Amino acid sequence: MRRLPRFFTGLTLLLAALFARAEVPDILLANVYHDDINVGQYLVSEKLDGVRAVWDGEQLFFRSGRPVNAPRWFIAALPKTPLDGELWLARGKGSFERLSGIVHRQTPVDAEWRQVRYMLFELPGGAGDFRERAERLQQITEHVAVPWLQAVAQEPVADRQALQARLKAVLRAGGEGLMLHRADAPYQTGRSDTLLKLKPWLDDEAVVIAHLPGRGKYRGQLGALRLRRPDGREFSLGTGFTDAQRRAPPPVGSTVTYRYRQLTAGGLPRFARFLRVWEEP
Repeated sequence: MRRLPRFFTGLTLLLAALFARAEVPDILLANVYHDDINVGQYLVSEKLDGVRAVWDGEQLFFRSGRPVNAPRWFIAALPKTPLDGELWLARGKGSFERLSGIVHRQTPVDAEWRQVRYMLFELPGGAGDFRERAERLQQITEHVAVPWLQAVAQEPVADRQALQARLKAVLRAGGEGLMLHRADAPYQTGRSDTLLKLKPWLDDEAVVIAHLPGRGKYRGQLGALRLRRPDGREFSLGTGFTDAQRRAPPPVGSTVTYRYRQLTAGGLPRFARFLRVWEEP
């Protein structure tokens, strides 16, 4: 068999190293809040509309395992301790889209990254219960003392009435909901009631399988997207689009995120509304 020149062999190894997916710690995923819990056993924090990011002590990765191309100064400030958190910009409409554009650039822009904060809410593999790990995160951020590294505030609530009052306050301020984490829980991964999300709206992803034509003022434009959920159920989504999105809708085969109130008895979302095109983190 003919051997490749040394140059091509070296190039192949270099490309393999560049595109190899790094191992990242498994992470805890949230279930939806339900009333069958004792809220007094949980610590509550604001749910941030950001991009999940895991720090393994040397590199920063998206949830998918792809590296985050953050500026060197941003990475240099992080400790050797593994961290789990959210890259976050601000509350309010349009903030997530701006953040996504910033953190997914192959070449980071310093001026843009100066607006980004890494908001910490877990210590992967950390000892002790969650209350102790949350305190440790506060100590880490105080020691590092840079504005772009912060620990998410974790606070107890007395009862469901206090929880709902906290939710209303966050929503009035432009936030999107709350997270509840069992205070006595050891570190664990996977989906669990250890972590719950409480929002006035739920969200999910589905694949675009067709464009349905518009009528009336939307004649010649998108009327609705025909979507397929991961469970195979299909439905049409016709609200939440800007005029620009109706003229140039998300392509067939792409994945979109939508919001809804609840599922019908048949497993379809009620009051569904388009939120954004989904990007793999």
